[in-house]
Amino acid sequence: MWGSTTSRCGSTRRAINSLAVTLGVTASLLLAGCQSAQDTQSPKSADKSAEDTQSQNQRAFLGTLFSGAEQFENFSRINELLPTSRMAPAPTPVDFPLGEPIELPSSFRYGGQAVNTADFLRETDTSALLVVQAGQVRFERYSLTGGRNVNWLSMSVAKSFVSALIGIAVAEGHIASIEEPVTDYVPGLAGSAYDGVAIKDILQMSSGARWNEDYSDPNSDVARLAGLLLEGASFTEFSKTLVRENAPGTVNLYNSTDTQVLGELLSAATGKSLTQYMHEKLWQPLGMESPGYWIVDNFGVEMAFGGLNATARDYAKLGELYRNDGRWQGEQVVPKNWVAASLTADAPHLLPSNNSLGMGYGYQWWLMDGEQGDYSAIGVYNQFIYVHPTAQLVIVKLSANSDYALTNEESSYRELESVEFFRAIAQRITTE
Repeated sequence: MWGSTTSRCGSTRRAINSLAVTLGVTASLLLAGCQSAQDTQSPKSADKSAEDTQSQNQRAFLGTLFSGAEQFENFSRINELLPTSRMAPAPTPVDFPLGEPIELPSSFRYGGQAVNTADFLRETDTSALLVVQAGQVRFERYSLTGGRNVNWLSMSVAKSFVSALIGIAVAEGHIASIEEPVTDYVPGLAGSAYDGVAIKDILQMSSGARWNEDYSDPNSDVARLAGLLLEGASFTEFSKTLVRENAPGTVNLYNSTDTQVLGELLSAATGKSLTQYMHEKLWQPLGMESPGYWIVDNFGVEMAFGGLNATARDYAKLGELYRNDGRWQGEQVVPKNWVAASLTADAPHLLPSNNSLGMGYGYQWWLMDGEQGDYSAIGVYNQFIYVHPTAQLVIVKLSANSDYALTNEESSYRELESVEFFRAIAQRITTE
């Protein structure tokens, strides 16, 4: 049964699998095996041993991504495997109240076929499924290594948090206008693909930079970007290496470095790190109940494009914030007009009909096709913060889909399929 908390053995379009290192032992075994030797080592020798162990752990984890290897034991303990910064939980955490429990639909329709819900959740290595409707928890279940107090790697769900912070920075006057060139704030990007590019175009993944985000291609740009963690290199320096391919604002090309540049913008404009600014403007105001973590490079710069770690309930608070037009417990945390603009595909190249994935794009949010008005933050390996405004619904699905991007077929991604599952939940709730 999917709801069991027992680990499951067995069971990625876009790629870090160029970092081909075999997952031989877990971090805990590595640490245990080194303990007796460390007892007799000098402090300097022990420090070197600890550094070597951390490096081994990083390679063991990063080298098996998008290879078909199980990842649920890794996504739940990123702060043990990689360098991170920390956001403390709120002094007065906000706890979603419990509502009337619902049963999940036993099946849903996708591609003209009935899909068994339990099979779908098991096959996508679902660790957490949280359904919040009208601000109340209607369904909550954890499996594998998931749990209410377990942090999980966001992957690209982090992008939507970065977008919210840009909106706050604009409202606070740190950024005068998103029509301004990003190089007005980050002059170090002069001469790169981002030279003179409007912040808005970067928000909409339309920077014009040449980019390949194919996770199944070991030579892709996203593989090089991820490899920086192993090399001890700088995210900031990497951004400067991109070159222009298209006129900015004309082509929607999903590019994780666009979000990394937005992280650089936030830091430059506010004078604070992404961790500090998010802690002050989102983590504390939303009453996050658990600590949050950002993966950082060797220079302390956050992996803005996908390095956030949080619990399912804390992820849900961003969805609930946006469902309520940026208001949270009577306070306007994110400007209402920013939320509306973020969820609008305001140019032809941003519409679902012009996107190979069949979804539209806003300010770092995916916009679903059709008339339901639903939207989602989406991360690889099937991470979601899905919002269905009509049903007053927020769904968080945290996963470790080991089949993710093994081929370039939707059957390896199951993102559109996941949306149909969420819509089936929305239909059940609205017709109960």
